Amino acid sequence: MDALVSQLTLSHVREAATRIAGKVLRTPTLPSAVLSRLTGADITLKLDNLQAVGSFKERGAANRLALLTAEERARGVVAMSAGNHAQGVARHATLLGIASTIVMPLFTPLAKVSGTAAWGAKVVLHGATLVEAAAHAAYLAEHESLVFISPYDDYAVMAGQGTLALEMFEDGPELDVLLVPIGGGGLISGCAVAAAGVSPRTEVIGVQVAPYSALAQRMGAPPHEIGGSTIAEGIAVRDIGLETRKVIAAHVSDVLVAPERLVEDAISMLAEGAKVVAEGAGAAALAGLLAHKSRFAGKRVGLPVCGGNIDVRIMANVLLRGLLRDGRLLRLRMEIPDRPGVLADIATKIGASGGNIIEVSHQRLFASPSVQSAQLEVMVEARDPVHAADIEAALADSYTVQRA
Repeated sequence: MDALVSQLTLSHVREAATRIAGKVLRTPTLPSAVLSRLTGADITLKLDNLQAVGSFKERGAANRLALLTAEERARGVVAMSAGNHAQGVARHATLLGIASTIVMPLFTPLAKVSGTAAWGAKVVLHGATLVEAAAHAAYLAEHESLVFISPYDDYAVMAGQGTLALEMFEDGPELDVLLVPIGGGGLISGCAVAAAGVSPRTEVIGVQVAPYSALAQRMGAPPHEIGGSTIAEGIAVRDIGLETRKVIAAHVSDVLVAPERLVEDAISMLAEGAKVVAEGAGAAALAGLLAHKSRFAGKRVGLPVCGGNIDVRIMANVLLRGLLRDGRLLRLRMEIPDRPGVLADIATKIGASGGNIIEVSHQRLFASPSVQSAQLEVMVEARDPVHAADIEAALADSYTVQRA
């Protein structure tokens, strides 16, 4: 693709598909009956979390790197990323015998840092934000004569990312809507151009997470302070690229905002309902749908699960928080008399109600107001909120019970 190309077309996406064929996976496009039942929409998933680097990002990286000249390959490349673009560049640079340096923010999850290094890149941790990491990558590009590989604001990268939608339209049913997460805008730019070319009746809608919703706010979403922490660090970009902005303006009809809690709910729903592991950014499209269920009721909706690189500890915490919110995990506090048999009685009542005790904390010395009593905190697993209420009621017959 000519570096001076000022407009992205379906031909560029098709050429990228040919160029990267065999270098990236053609990932499954599958219906999800469970998610369809839970959301009221007819859901089709594109599982790009199954790529070798766990993300769609290697599509754009593979296409961009394949277009480097011999002189550029000899110089080596540098990229800035919170993780997924980093791994895509690292993998395909190594496959091509190109030296790669990746600048990542200091907050980047360990799984993405170690994954990037494992693909053969030199990893430099710099800056508290993507903006600071990008500035350092630009500095290295200038002072070490490295070729900068943009994570999104490059037409070759956009064309590569658009191959995701191209495959989805070829392999799946006709779609009324394609919901696509937006960080810098590379994925939705490529996907929107592909949709306009092969399925013009499909509406393309973007999704941003609330702390990084500058584009959505410009399009009429309620104001929200930009910046801060988010579980969707893969799309934690303060503003979209200059070139992606042009493509989005031409081909994207709307941009929705997904609250942080719904991103967590989407991760849990994908894991439990669809048996799919997704990181925050990878679950953002589903979170956008959850935030606007009535808008998509009865429609055929395509959702790219665009990344699965979630830290195991974070995944565990998200699932547990989801169980707590759903009422399937109870934390109960009780002030109990300090005498023999009380713990056994409580355990018996929980067991008789069908609850499963997960954890017990029993304090005599510090937490209780009286030397004759103790404070008990117990975590119990229940089938559903109704079952949880039954367990709580059984205990409340004999003890003062509070949900923690």
